Amino acid sequence: MSDKLRREKLAIEGGKPVKTTPNPPMFPGGIEIGEEEKKAVLEVLDHRYLFRYYGPEEFPSRVRLLEEEFAKKMGIKYALAVNSCTSALISSLVAVGVGPGDEVIIPGYTFFATCAAVIAAKAIPVICEVDDSLTLDPDDFERKITPRTKAVIPVHMRGVPCNMDRIMDIARKHNIKVVEDTAQACGGSFKGKYLGTFGDCNAFSFQYHKIITAGEGGMVTTNDQLLYDRAQEYHDTAACWRPGGPEKRFSSARYRGELFPGVNFRMPELIGAVARVQLKRLDGLIEKMRKNKARIKEAISNIKGIEFRRLNDPEGDTAICLVFFLPTADLAEKFARALKAEGVEANSIYNKGVPDWHIYAHWEMILNKWTATPEGCPYTCPYYKGPEPRYTPDMCPRTLDLLGRSIHIDIPPQLSEEDCNLIAEAINKVARAYL
Repeated sequence: MSDKLRREKLAIEGGKPVKTTPNPPMFPGGIEIGEEEKKAVLEVLDHRYLFRYYGPEEFPSRVRLLEEEFAKKMGIKYALAVNSCTSALISSLVAVGVGPGDEVIIPGYTFFATCAAVIAAKAIPVICEVDDSLTLDPDDFERKITPRTKAVIPVHMRGVPCNMDRIMDIARKHNIKVVEDTAQACGGSFKGKYLGTFGDCNAFSFQYHKIITAGEGGMVTTNDQLLYDRAQEYHDTAACWRPGGPEKRFSSARYRGELFPGVNFRMPELIGAVARVQLKRLDGLIEKMRKNKARIKEAISNIKGIEFRRLNDPEGDTAICLVFFLPTADLAEKFARALKAEGVEANSIYNKGVPDWHIYAHWEMILNKWTATPEGCPYTCPYYKGPEPRYTPDMCPRTLDLLGRSIHIDIPPQLSEEDCNLIAEAINKVARAYL
């Protein structure tokens, strides 16, 4: 065997792996946590100001400052800090008026929390296809609309913007509320406008896997003061927040629908302190990921037999991952195993035998309509006038086909140029063997 052929032997077949450098974990902001975050936390502790409304001495609430800075950064009027993105989604749905008898359209590829939030708001989730951008398919969204459709949740999945022009046009045409799920795409944009600023109410995440992180936490954004007021009321039991400060908390409602019992989704001051520092890191993290992704993508752009995930706006992609499609699911699974052997953390997104709460076919609780109590709400709600919801694992065949044929590779900002070159070399090596 020639030296060239020996070098080309796949690692999965006993050859030498292309990449032996360590793979940074995909915690973009989490890995960057350092002295600035420590200083911010200690400052809160030194003043013993752990609750956003008061403490033993005067001290500016870090949560309130985060809200102001986040709204300014995103170019939106109102930002409301909460304790998770799930809380942000529920608060947003309640704010826009979703409730018993309503349907909310969601994509079949999103973290389960998107669907769980609909249930928590006492509405029926309607699962929709994604297209080759792996975000909400506008055509299927429009097909799924019924007289009971109250809202849609476009999810900017894996950091890529949805087609917000078409989604907003369809929603406005049918008088449907829009709640953007921007959990995985903070800092991304569509046609020059930040994601999470298009919808009526929108949700962000600061959970540890996200681009910027405080471990947990989330944000609601809106340009509508009424929706902002309603989200505030809901996230804070309607007990503490009132216009004019704590002394006004027991004042009467200013308008019908302003005051109602809510829950406690408040963000703690320590989370707010960390998130403020992380917000300053956002642009730098995205710049590095975009540079890394562009380097890898350019180096594999001539491979015949792969199809890159379509980007609704390439300039707005956060670049947290690289996704491309292969002709068959079997080939994608084989390709991913070979890449792992070459030292690249890759996977095919959908595998029937590997439960993944990001794919509707694995949402056993929804497919079986399991509920916390035997009454079966919201599926059995007397206010719901539609046919009994029916969910099956194969109800979104295009979604499963695309995810099954996919190769997914995380693009941490901590990758070096050498790492990017080796990832591209490994992809080319496997492609020469299998395509």
